[in-house]
Amino acid sequence: MTPPDRPVWRSLLYVPVNVERFVDRAHARGADAIQLDLEDSVPLTEKADARARVATAATRVRRGGADVVVRINRPLSLAVRDIEASVGPDVDALAITKVDGASHVRLLDELVSEREALAGLTNGHTRFLVMIETPAAFMLMHEIARASTRVVAMNIGGEDFALECGMDPSDEALMMPKQQMIIAARAAGVMPLGYIGTVADFSDWERFRAMVRRSRALGFDGASCIHPGQVTIVNEEYTPSESELAHARRVIALDAEARAAGRASFQIDGRMIDIPVVHRARRLIARKAAIDARSAGHGPA
Repeated sequence: MTPPDRPVWRSLLYVPVNVERFVDRAHARGADAIQLDLEDSVPLTEKADARARVATAATRVRRGGADVVVRINRPLSLAVRDIEASVGPDVDALAITKVDGASHVRLLDELVSEREALAGLTNGHTRFLVMIETPAAFMLMHEIARASTRVVAMNIGGEDFALECGMDPSDEALMMPKQQMIIAARAAGVMPLGYIGTVADFSDWERFRAMVRRSRALGFDGASCIHPGQVTIVNEEYTPSESELAHARRVIALDAEARAAGRASFQIDGRMIDIPVVHRARRLIARKAAIDARSAGHGPA
């Protein structure tokens, strides 16, 4: 379930802010959020130019109703300049790369608060997506997720995390860390984003769809996309299906009947239904309502 103060980000499409043809078409891709990238997709020599483009690019890419997230750099010297260029009315969130602890998040929160005040924005306008990319940060996920009320989402940067851990970035190697991240995010009330597999392989769309479906079943709420073709699949797979919704409605209706008869459990098609199953059904319907509300308020999802 997405709490009322949490955005709906099924799909976050990466767009290098310094590549004009990608920026120009981003608003038509159907992503819930456009993630303007100042980090890995921008060479060091292009950082300053990319930074200068953020405000204009943010206005352009949100034309189709998408939220705008800006992925900023480490080290701190680059992050400060990125934040100064990014905080504004058309940027909804910052993706904080290589978070190293709660104090790191709080430090950036302080800077963002100053920039919001200078821009005449409400304090808290700018949300945080915190990215876990080192073993040290992994051990502090519970603290990081609670470090600021700006934090609305968390993910694991699989490639960087695997590199720092000396492991192959395979599904098997990253399964446990990603499941732990999901639990840490849920415990803190923030959205776990990502996939159980890799986002880099878009050579087989059906295999990609199966991976996204499995990721949702494991507890992710949404994920980044590096290719426009991934967006539709991710949106579809992170949206409850009609059959799921029909089953959920049936569970809720029969639960009402059971409660009227003084029972807390009942059966559907040979399966026992009790309180956790009913709660899951309600969360599924609430999730669909949040997605529908986003579509109604922001244009195509």
